[in-house]
Amino acid sequence: METKEFIIKVIEKSGSPMKSAQIAEEIGIEKKEVDKAIKALVKEEKLHSPKFCFYDLKK
Repeated sequence: METKEFIIKVIEKSGSPMKSAQIAEEIGIEKKEVDKAIKALVKEEKLHSPKFCFYDLKK
């Protein structure tokens, strides 16, 4: 599974906005890789940032 898919599943499971470090810890990947994937997901408009440094699914 791709990193982006893992990120979406982890945020769905949590039910609340998460920091990239929390996501990286949950998935078990480096934070740098998570940050790159989050940046791409925000650009694709699948994620948004409800508050500074937190990310959630765009509804």
